[in-house]
Amino acid sequence: MRIEVRWLVAAAAVAMAAMPVAAAEIGGTSTITAVTVFSRGAEVTRTAQLKIPQGEHLIVFKDLPAQAIDGSIRIEGRSTGKLDMGSVDTRRVEIPHLDPVVSKSERRKLEEAIEKLQDERALVAAEMDAADAQKRFVEGLVALPSRPGAKPDDKAEKGEAWGDVFVLIGSRLAEAEKARLAAGLKVREFDRRIADLERALSDLAPIEDARTEVRVHVTAAAALEANLLLRYQVPSASWQSLYDARLSTGARNVAPSLTLVRRAAVQQRTGEDWRDVALTLSTARPANGASAPTLDAIAVDFIPDLPQPRPVASAPPPTALASRARRADGGAPAGEAAAAAAEKLQDEEVAMGEQRAGAEISAFQARFDIPGRVTVFTTGEVKRALIDEAKVEPSLLARAVPRLRTQAYLYAKLAAPKAAAYLPGTIALFRDGTYVGTGKLPLLGPGQEHEIGFGGDDSVRIRYATVEDKRGETGLISSQQTDTRAFRISIKNLHERAIAVSVLDNIPTSRQQDIKVELTGKTPPTRRDVDEKRGVLAWEAQLQPDEERQIEFGYRVSWPAGKRVMYGR
Repeated sequence: MRIEVRWLVAAAAVAMAAMPVAAAEIGGTSTITAVTVFSRGAEVTRTAQLKIPQGEHLIVFKDLPAQAIDGSIRIEGRSTGKLDMGSVDTRRVEIPHLDPVVSKSERRKLEEAIEKLQDERALVAAEMDAADAQKRFVEGLVALPSRPGAKPDDKAEKGEAWGDVFVLIGSRLAEAEKARLAAGLKVREFDRRIADLERALSDLAPIEDARTEVRVHVTAAAALEANLLLRYQVPSASWQSLYDARLSTGARNVAPSLTLVRRAAVQQRTGEDWRDVALTLSTARPANGASAPTLDAIAVDFIPDLPQPRPVASAPPPTALASRARRADGGAPAGEAAAAAAEKLQDEEVAMGEQRAGAEISAFQARFDIPGRVTVFTTGEVKRALIDEAKVEPSLLARAVPRLRTQAYLYAKLAAPKAAAYLPGTIALFRDGTYVGTGKLPLLGPGQEHEIGFGGDDSVRIRYATVEDKRGETGLISSQQTDTRAFRISIKNLHERAIAVSVLDNIPTSRQQDIKVELTGKTPPTRRDVDEKRGVLAWEAQLQPDEERQIEFGYRVSWPAGKRVMYGR
């Protein structure tokens, strides 16, 4: 019969009981089996299978990364018998990469090879020194005829004897130089081989890696087997959403369709590879804290008035000027104090502005289990994984801003699937199988509507014309300046199906009571102040195939004569 026990203990907690000196140490080896990645950070799950004898023991895990957050370490598990756990402690340790026994053996082999090459190099270096000595001796023979004691009047004897000597000197000098060059080449080759072995010896030095060591004190009533789970969080990991939007515009008797593919881009630099793990993506944000930020009080006050400057009649003595500028309390001059007070208030205003600058959106949470086993290396390389895909029925819309560009753009209006929220991310756009660009998808709640642009729509023709543009003056008693403008917009649907059309334009808005703006024209807009932007107008209609409509509108601006107006944002 298998007994199940569960533990949930903070690794950084103070020891619950003093560890007995006689407790036997058991080395625990764990393997990463599952990872949950958040928008910032990740939770890693390791598993370990241990055989624990009866008695008190200390289980030591040395394979957690240095980034493991102490307060996040949790241990739970199952065992085949009664197993009690005492204290759980953590500490940072340095672990060598190489096995010390293997490292010592390899190091000894390299050291012996280096010593042998150094001995052979010494022999060759001796040969090169001997060649140098022979060369110096031969060069000394060349100087013999010119030394004191030679017989200059004995020309026959001198010519015959020294001629043979010069031939011998030349041959011996060439042999010595050749031997010296050969020995020099061997020395250089030995130096290269010794340098390579010394580099290999340096690389073999055990490089220490910072790790987190977890020490668990347990007591087993009898010999048993235990399966332990270690969970901890690491900060250097993240994932973000990537999307594909594939639009099929349909035909006369085929309705349009849209496939929304959601992917994840995962990356991590935690110091350990995640190999063949069960990967889960979560929209939770534990790194952002569990409580709302605290607001401080905001006060508003007058800036102290600066003293009026004195009239410059006659320059008083420096001592008198200084005494007048002093405050009653004997402090700094009044001008300096006022400037310091203004500077202090300015600093306070800047600080309050910084406190108001924060904003965060974290209204939805979801978890996505990626099918299969996934490997993510600690190099920061992006790993892409498919989350899901959904098919929705969009409604197509052609939108145009002809004042800026006489080009209609195709939009697909959709409602987000109700399964889970869609996080912000980059979206790749495909229309009828053709890539048309990229866009940004905002945070979308389940069922929330959104419009996605899919590029220019040449099947909706737009024409824009200015039919009136004049300025004048009206009135007899109180004259007014006027600016009158009128426009005509033509829209034609060349699609095989009916399509909704939205045309945007704007008129000026007044910031002064004396400046009047009047909307004119035969075609009133469907909406005014679109997206809460004053003066932005929209004309919306459903156009049948080959249907054409015209929009005629304009505006009239009037203001008192003698004043000048300007147009701007």
